[in-house]
Amino acid sequence: MTAPAPAPLDADDFRRLVETHAAELTRYACGILSGDGDSARDIIQDTFVKLWQSPPADRSHLRAWLFCVCRSRCLDMLRRRGRIVGDDGSRAEHEPDEAPSPARALADSDAAGALFALVDTLAPRQREIVRLKFQNDLSYAEIAEITGLTATNVGFILHTAIKTLRARLDERSDLRE
Repeated sequence: MTAPAPAPLDADDFRRLVETHAAELTRYACGILSGDGDSARDIIQDTFVKLWQSPPADRSHLRAWLFCVCRSRCLDMLRRRGRIVGDDGSRAEHEPDEAPSPARALADSDAAGALFALVDTLAPRQREIVRLKFQNDLSYAEIAEITGLTATNVGFILHTAIKTLRARLDERSDLRE
């Protein structure tokens, strides 16, 4: 026997979903877009519009679906801007050098900010997986679904990223206890 199809979202359910997921999706999008909050908010709005327009589906994986759509929209935007960063850390030719924002400079002044700065030095795929795991508390399976990797590969990349962060942290005398 097949399960009944989920009912379409009503306005109250939709509002609750936005309230529940918008902040974490915005943080994730900002991370991919190098802190561009305005573009991140546009992408989050687009993500929720897509949810509203989508036919009802199995909502047991809704959170991963939202992250997947958000990621896809971010990568599309970076492609349009010519700012895609390869897994090896190489950047597209036309990416302008940008001075750190005042908010970024302030965050870098304390140990937590310095740790986030270290995360930003990771290869793009490692950085994305670290953010998905620790900023958004996603499981390996959810991260795999979002990124198109296997859960095993996610675990390996996360392990390598943490190992790299530990080594870089050991090199930074200003962050030692």
